[in-house]
Amino acid sequence: MKNKVAYKTAMFGAGCFWGVEEAFRNILGVVATEVGYAGGDVGGATYEQVCLNKTGHAEVVLITFDPSKVQYKKLLDVFWRIHDPTQLNRQGPDVGAQYRSVIFYFDNTQKKEAEKSLNETQKRLGKKIATVIDKAGLYIKAEDYHQKYLMKHGRNVC
Repeated sequence: MKNKVAYKTAMFGAGCFWGVEEAFRNILGVVATEVGYAGGDVGGATYEQVCLNKTGHAEVVLITFDPSKVQYKKLLDVFWRIHDPTQLNRQGPDVGAQYRSVIFYFDNTQKKEAEKSLNETQKRLGKKIATVIDKAGLYIKAEDYHQKYLMKHGRNVC
């Protein structure tokens, strides 16, 4: 009998979730990606509500990964590389709290790794990092038309 793989979960917000999902989707060891909303306090939030800043949620990507093939540290490295963590509540032309830079952790190990990674990134950049590290809580899957949006439209960047 084969041993079952114990998958882990990671969640990041780094601007518009379409591009963030695409950055993680093809990493060896990433089993699944899903875009959604997290960090707010309104259950059942919709894209329109999140965009109007009525829910407190950020656009996020929920990642299921096989830790025997990709380590959480590698996912953190990708997170820092794909956006500007020094910008508060914006990424490029997208402005608003829903585009904030955030790492949601699921256990104390992830929290410690995220904090260490943030400190290293801040030293490397020599600038204040706006990224927030929060415990994962309420998560709402985004509408189906947002899932794998760039892939469905034959694009790999926004």
